[in-house]
Amino acid sequence: MTPAVIALVLCAALLHASWNALLKSGSDRLRAITLMTLASGLAAVPMAIALPLPAPAAWPYVALSAVLHVGYNVFLARAYRFGEFGQVYPIARGSSPLLVTMGAALFAGEMPGAIALAGVVLVSAGILSLARGRKADLGSTLAALTTGVFIACYTVCDGIGARMAGNANAYSAWLFMLDGLPMVLLYRIWKGPLNIDLRNTDTLKTFGGGVVSLVAYGIVIWAVTLAPMGPVSALRETSVVFAALLGRFFLKESLTARRLSACSVIAFGAYCLGHPA
Repeated sequence: MTPAVIALVLCAALLHASWNALLKSGSDRLRAITLMTLASGLAAVPMAIALPLPAPAAWPYVALSAVLHVGYNVFLARAYRFGEFGQVYPIARGSSPLLVTMGAALFAGEMPGAIALAGVVLVSAGILSLARGRKADLGSTLAALTTGVFIACYTVCDGIGARMAGNANAYSAWLFMLDGLPMVLLYRIWKGPLNIDLRNTDTLKTFGGGVVSLVAYGIVIWAVTLAPMGPVSALRETSVVFAALLGRFFLKESLTARRLSACSVIAFGAYCLGHPA
């Protein structure tokens, strides 16, 4: 990867950790994530209008990814309902690079090297260390691991689809537009009408988080058209470090030496997993 791609993906990692911290800080996580997806979908409309349509071959991937994103959103909200941000986020994000690397090898012919395989052990060890924490909750841990599976699936799907689309930004725009509506419908089924008060500060912050998520993942989709999916995914998962710091300073969560070292192992393992050597 070029320095420019690396810098932008690291920026995306920080943005992603930031909107997840915003989601965790709210009391109704499902409502917050529904508002975020709605905001990102609305923000994507001008992009979709201004940019050319994705190539026909990319549309099945857009549709599949939209479905996978709904699953990701639902399980992420569930994980945050029962678990700490500083614990849920590293498990969800740290478990995905090994699955992305395997998926990229299977569906895109991107074979990992010895260093990448060593990353599997490091990531797994880091996840196990986090799951054994005193405040670990089985339900939130399983939800976080399931979230990681969805992350891996939509990352591989989007990596292939964006390459076929001819324009990564157009692919991102249509993906986010399609992602917003199902979440609004699910929220209505589960909890009733989604009332939106634009005078409410929390609502505005949540909408801002949705726009941030659009930018963050848009960068990742653009990056996987220029570099292998494994390295991009691995670099993005350095967001676990940002997440631990955000959880400590803004959400008042504990940052013990064990938790910090576990996050470091996950981040380093994620990097090794995506290493091209």
